[in-house]
Amino acid sequence: MFLLKSGYWVDAVSAQATIAHNVAALFDEEINVKFSAYDLSTAGNLRSANIFHIKSPQALHYILGAPGDLGLARAYITGALEISGDFYRTLLELYRHIKEPVPKLATLALLKSVGPAILTRPPIPVEEALPRYKRGVLHSLARDKSAIQHHYDVSNEFYSMILGPTFVYSCAVFTKEKDSLEKAQTEKIDLICRKLDLRPGMRLLDIGCGWGSLVLHAAKEYGVKAVGVTLSINQAALASERIVKAKLTKLVEVRIQDYREIPENNFHAISSVGMSEHVGSEKMDAYFEQLRNRVMSEGRLLNHCIVRPHSRVKERTGKFFDRYIFPDGELIAPSKVAQSMIDAGFELRHSENLREHYSRTLTKWCENLVENWDDAVDEVGLTRARIWHLYMTLSRIGFETSNIQIHQFLGVVNNELGANPMPLRPAW
Repeated sequence: MFLLKSGYWVDAVSAQATIAHNVAALFDEEINVKFSAYDLSTAGNLRSANIFHIKSPQALHYILGAPGDLGLARAYITGALEISGDFYRTLLELYRHIKEPVPKLATLALLKSVGPAILTRPPIPVEEALPRYKRGVLHSLARDKSAIQHHYDVSNEFYSMILGPTFVYSCAVFTKEKDSLEKAQTEKIDLICRKLDLRPGMRLLDIGCGWGSLVLHAAKEYGVKAVGVTLSINQAALASERIVKAKLTKLVEVRIQDYREIPENNFHAISSVGMSEHVGSEKMDAYFEQLRNRVMSEGRLLNHCIVRPHSRVKERTGKFFDRYIFPDGELIAPSKVAQSMIDAGFELRHSENLREHYSRTLTKWCENLVENWDDAVDEVGLTRARIWHLYMTLSRIGFETSNIQIHQFLGVVNNELGANPMPLRPAW
């Protein structure tokens, strides 16, 4: 038997139960999600195939003990909270319909349902990084290396399941709706090479080179000599194997090296793909000054990075992303990136926003993860697989809703006469 109440289908049998109803009260009534709980209560749209299930009191401990994205993430990745049905659609519904501000009465009701046990702190997943204040000096060489290895030294095999054969962990560029991920990633890499106007004999520096896909492509297709740097041991090892396999050891080198420790200053072009997000707002000016000191006159810089849509939002990522995905990551406004490049001595010649391309990229990465789910769990464990599924799905929603964006900025160093060889119109 069912009763229709304020747009919700409420199970009359469990009408006295409270957990699901108090959770549902945190969201608008239009939400197309069914809420259920360990006390057998149900609420929301009971006909929905998308189910948000509180499996145990521990889920409420996590949620109420760390309100916001961190508590919800802890509950989900530990299995105390389950989401079934269409994972993406369910998270999108939750994102669109959560009440702002959070209703105090519903929160108090949940606290009451847990009782004094709320004072008992549940175990923190071992995959979680320490809070910021316990990590040492912000953006020191040691702390930055630790932050990079936290995310990238998970498992090369795991990343291959998600990224596919190109091994490119950044936004692809789709020229057609039906482009495969591999084709779109190859197009993105080649677009960067074209924007940098690479030609045989040039020297390219790739900051945050990942598994070497860009430097390999640049050497093979454009005949450049390329140096890639990364702080990830796993990435550098596989990149070096790929260089040997491609028989490009005379043209390509990948090092485990911080961008502040690169000795050369004779590069014709520099690419920075998915790197400046790790630098931090306060270090952004110094970052581009370092790059300016390493590129020759009339040389180009292509900076490809995730940004906030404007400067009126906080730069630090949320606690879930900071503790589990990108420790110390900061996303700044496009205007800040552009200004830092300009102040360092680059003339900004072109920029573009590719955010729709990143939502499409993340969709395909999520599909790859789901398709390879059993193997992924075998490789890195269920908790980490759930972390990555949650993180990539939330990121997809972020790009779709323009909460975050991805921009490419192209700069050039003018010669002593204030001129440069840029064409009158883009040649890429």
